[in-house]
Amino acid sequence: QVQLVESGGGLVQPGGSLTLSCAAFGFPFSSEVMNWYRQTPGTQRELVATITSNGGHTNNVPTVRGRFTISKDNAKSMLYLQMNSLHYVATAVYYCNVDMGPSNEDEYWGQGTQVTVSS
Repeated sequence: QVQLVESGGGLVQPGGSLTLSCAAFGFPFSSEVMNWYRQTPGTQRELVATITSNGGHTNNVPTVRGRFTISKDNAKSMLYLQMNSLHYVATAVYYCNVDMGPSNEDEYWGQGTQVTVSS
């Protein structure tokens, strides 16, 4: 059974840093592209960062480029999001995601972890 479990969220001051983790279970993690999304109340989930299956290539949305780093440890089936220089606008629930096929049933989400940037 596919399962994604995020952790590492919390309250951080503006300009601070936080690292999110996602433990993956039940699928061939090393073979899959992985994503981080975020969502604020009343909005659609926004793709934040993507990493290829072997971790060799990453892509971030322009709003976080240079400040957020996505990485994965295939040996541990772990996905990470290092977030630096956090702004208030980064406040959101962050979700780990894997999309393994064309059907909606092939896409999986974690339960989310809350990140709050506040002084």
